[in-house]
Amino acid sequence: MTWYTGDPTYDTVLALALGFAALVALTAPFVASPYGRFASDKFGLALDPRLGWFLMELPATVSFLYFFFRGPHHADTVPLVFLCIWLVHYGNRGFYFPLSIRSPHGARASFSLMVIAVGWLVTGMHGYLHAAFFTSHATHYTSAWLCDPRFLIGLPIYAVSLALNIHSDAIVRGLRSRDEVALGERVYRIPRGGLFRWVSSPSYLTELTAWAGLALCTWSLAGVFIFAVSAANLVPRALSTHRWYRERFPDYPRERRALIPFLM
Repeated sequence: MTWYTGDPTYDTVLALALGFAALVALTAPFVASPYGRFASDKFGLALDPRLGWFLMELPATVSFLYFFFRGPHHADTVPLVFLCIWLVHYGNRGFYFPLSIRSPHGARASFSLMVIAVGWLVTGMHGYLHAAFFTSHATHYTSAWLCDPRFLIGLPIYAVSLALNIHSDAIVRGLRSRDEVALGERVYRIPRGGLFRWVSSPSYLTELTAWAGLALCTWSLAGVFIFAVSAANLVPRALSTHRWYRERFPDYPRERRALIPFLM
């Protein structure tokens, strides 16, 4: 199959990836992804959330680096810029975030092996599609691309979104004290401050805007894939999270929306 880059392997994987995103979009509204507060013990052996998050995100780094440095243009300026962006993003999401989760030691309810296996499929394709495109298939990544309006608009969207995402994660992490974690107490509180003033799931909102910014500044269907599959999973999950908060806390702010300020 050749329809995007002319490379049959890449174009076939991309087509399968976009098809998978469409499948997730059709099924996710009916079945919440079974991790975090929606975890279930019906999907195989459960793991500690720190280990589960780390394992699920790991292929995004491993596959990206493997295919990036195999590409003939891996030493060019624009691919190196995207390499730096990738390392910053997954240094946070793949390493710092899992290690910083405040969950009681020995917790086993948050991640099943099925969730990790599906995560490997997504993050593995994600890493491959971006790395191979950056270093083997993109034809527009000359040095002039760094002055292109798509890059100049997309990169700040990505950077601001990443910063807000990290801030939102820090607010959630601070809801549970280290003493409560040490005692094994699972305490839930209403998050406040930052983007929580307007939405229940600012981490999901900023993840989506970050991927939208990356898709724009890379101008690739690989970026469209990760945005689409993330939206397919996170939009219904944000609605479920919003409903969960409202059912659990009678004093939950009524003006707060699920995902998009003032709208949804």
